Formats: sequence, structure tokens, C-alpha cells
Amino acid sequence: MKVPISTLLAAKQSKIFAIEASATVLDAVKMMNNHTIGSLIILDKGKLIGIFTERDVLRRVVVPGIDANTTLVSQVMSPEVDTFSPDTSVTDALAHMNKFRHRHVPVMNGDEILGLISIGDITRWLSRHAQNEAQTLLNYFTGTYV
Repeated sequence: MKVPISTLLAAKQSKIFAIEASATVLDAVKMMNNHTIGSLIILDKGKLIGIFTERDVLRRVVVPGIDANTTLVSQVMSPEVDTFSPDTSVTDALAHMNKFRHRHVPVMNGDEILGLISIGDITRWLSRHAQNEAQTLLNYFTGTYV
């Protein structure tokens, strides 16, 4: 399936959640909790420099016992961020996320952040797509196809 990830991103119609690198871990976690999201894009003067995820909270803050009130999110974020271009196919994105065990990947057009795609976004979209195809086939075989 060569549907571009931009199609999924447009259907998702979600806000981009980001925080400046100078924010504390506590600020980042509160933002994630308030918006019921699993990750934040980390910015430095508007430029993507990392991603901060629930996994980072557990592995880099909770387990080592780091103080979330005084630690900057830039100190515990994941600085190596894979990104997708808008024309990356949904299946290529899914394969990449599975291979590298990423749950959240930003979609970028050059330096512009278009959005963030999660593995859940992709599986929900694929599930809806499969249901629609199944219904179309059922309608075709039962003679109700229009």
C-alpha cells in the first residue's frame, strides 16, 4: 500500500505538542498528562532537537531517581530523532517503527514540523482501511455494490 503518511496525518487533524528544551521534566510530564499524549517534540528556538516520551520518563527519570522538578527535559530527552517526510508510505512508516521500536515519529517537510505519528495512529488507520475494503468486497459479492 503506497498511501502517503500525509494522508493519515490530515485525517488525524491533531495539534502538534511541543515544549522548549529549557522546560523541566515536571513541566513536560504535566503537559503530556493534561493532553493525554505519550510524547512531546522538544524544541530549541523553534527547531526540533529531540523527543521526550513516556519511555524516557521511566528509563531516564524514575528508575535513576532524578528530580523532575529541577532536571531539564533536554537532559533526558531522546536527541536522535528519526523523522518521516510527508510522502513516506504508511507501510514503510509502520515497518520502520516496528524495526526500530519507535512509538512516535515526527513528520517533517524540510525544517517544518507537520505533525507526529504514533504506532497507534497507523494501526487504527490500517484497521479502518481494512474494514472499508472488507465491506466493499462483501457488497460486491452480495450484489449490493454501487
